[in-house]
This record gives sequence, C-alpha cells and structure tokens, in this order.
Amino acid sequence: MLSSYFTVKHNGSDEIIIQKSRFIGYVRRVETEEEAQHFIQEIKKKHHDANHNCSAYIIGENDHIQKANDDGEPSGTAGVPILEVLKKRHLKDTAVVVTRYFGGIKLGAGGLIRAYGSTTSQAIQTTGIVNRQLMQGFSITVDYTLLGKLENVIRNSEYILDSIHYLENVEFIIYVKHGEEEVFREWIIDTTNDQADISKRDVKYIEIDAENTK
Repeated sequence: MLSSYFTVKHNGSDEIIIQKSRFIGYVRRVETEEEAQHFIQEIKKKHHDANHNCSAYIIGENDHIQKANDDGEPSGTAGVPILEVLKKRHLKDTAVVVTRYFGGIKLGAGGLIRAYGSTTSQAIQTTGIVNRQLMQGFSITVDYTLLGKLENVIRNSEYILDSIHYLENVEFIIYVKHGEEEVFREWIIDTTNDQADISKRDVKYIEIDAENTK
C-alpha cells in the first residue's frame, strides 16, 4: 500500500465556453476500470445530443490502467490532453469526461488540445483534490485529570484526532502517519508522564485537503 497519494475528492464538474463551443468537464473518483466505464457511459447518456464526450482515466496504485478516448475528435486532441492533466496533477483513481457542444468555429488541433486540457484542469480545481495518507490508529486512554491538557496538545499537533469517548476514563482515537508510530508513542508517554494506556487500532487512509499538505 502506498503511504500517500493524491486523488479527487469525489464527484464534480465545471464548464467553459471557447469560441462558442461549450465544454463541460465531469470528474469522478473510480477504483476499477468497470467504474470508470460506467461513469463514461452515464455522461454519454446524459449528453447524448453532444458532438463529443471525450474521456480519460488513471487507475491503480502504480497507474497500471490508463485509457484515453477522443470520441470523434481528431486523434490525440482530446483524450490524451485530458490524461496528461491527470498525470501532471499526480492523480490516481480518477476519471474525467469532457462533453463538447460544437459552436460553429473550428479550433484546430492546438486549440482543441488547449480546450480539453483547460476544461479538465478547471473541473478538477472545482471538484478539489485530497491527499490520502495511510495512517495507524491508536487508542489513548487517560484519567479525566489529563483530559484538557492532552486534548489541547493533540489538537495543536500534526496528528489526527478522530474522536473522544467519555467513559470510566477518557479514550482518544488518534491517527498517525505510517512510519511515525514509535515517535508518537514516545510523545504520548512524555506528554502524560507515562500515565496513558496506549494500544493500536486499525490502519486506514485518512483524507486531507491537498491545500493543507503543501
């Protein structure tokens, strides 16, 4: 499993007008090629009256599935530019469909490449990007006398506070970046003067807005 990777938040869309042609970009997170194809067919059905519904997607931990389709546009002027935007943004498990309603003015090969690339970039920007980070979950249980102090330092740290359970003692559920488990454990011991019960929980991906990871 990758320690982290970028993908789109979920679904989104945006559109631009270029030389009277209407370009509508649709973005969706997909985890299988079947999901990507279903998404493409869904948009094609929605815009069955459009001149073109061009698409591209990248799927897999190592980007092993990459497809681009020009859907009637001149070869290499639509699907590939969409795919190139996904690559430049380092996005995984992402599919894009750009629908075009022709406005009567031909754009030429260069114009089409720029139009499909720009529409893709804008749609992705509108949808939003997340950094999915592989994290180890921890259960930290302390006496109520440490509640205020520990909650404050955790909220001001780089660690992710998932929840607090107010039981006989206080239980904090915290997620820590993969590879930083021992540093975290030592930090908790030091912060609580070794007055905490520390146990590991699940390992999962936590999504963080890309803007917060720069």
